[in-house]
Amino acid sequence: MNTVAQGLFLCLTAAAIYLLFFTSPKKTANHLSRGWGDEIDWVPTYEEGLAKSKSNKKPLMVIQHLLDCPYSKGLKEKFAANAEIQKIAKEHFVMLNLIHETTDNNLAPDGYYVPRIIFIDPSLTVRNDLVGKHPIYKYTYTNEDILLILENMQNARTMLYTEL
Repeated sequence: MNTVAQGLFLCLTAAAIYLLFFTSPKKTANHLSRGWGDEIDWVPTYEEGLAKSKSNKKPLMVIQHLLDCPYSKGLKEKFAANAEIQKIAKEHFVMLNLIHETTDNNLAPDGYYVPRIIFIDPSLTVRNDLVGKHPIYKYTYTNEDILLILENMQNARTMLYTEL
């Protein structure tokens, strides 16, 4: 009986060591990312985004989208798959994605449509010079505009040092 108890003890000890040192904890999805990038630290509200942008001296990037919109889905897939965008967003931006309309007119400077991306600098100014290609809906982007989004993100970072 003593040998059985020793064997069981050794098995349990080996299993515990294996679980502690040789398995990685399961990563849970970031529910605020909504598929736009789980590694990004997303803020939950516009107000928190503005405060964090101002205090951290980082631009706020607001992505307004709908979960069931095919254009939003297409843009989200390209955005999440672009490693450079993900890196810049994680390191140099305060990030917010919204699936509900807001009453703040600053988030709809030219209308209520999706998807739209708005850049706000730490002085809390909406950057109307960082826009998409559409002549009427200036803040809309498609999945084909991923390089333009990257360029606008880089410009938003650069403007911190040249304008503010």
